[in-house]
Amino acid sequence: MKNDVTSYFRNSKSELAKVIFPTKPQVKQAFFAVFLVVTFISIFLALVDLIMSASLSAILG
Repeated sequence: MKNDVTSYFRNSKSELAKVIFPTKPQVKQAFFAVFLVVTFISIFLALVDLIMSASLSAILG
């Protein structure tokens, strides 16, 4: 049992050493890209909602 736990942690450490973590500029670039995409999609959906609401109000009202 103890051997399994030791083996698990040794394997975990070796796998973690293979991970390539992003640099600060890469994280900033990805953050701004995601922020811009989410902003544009939110604005687009708000406009579609406004148009659909106005047209439905005109049809029903």
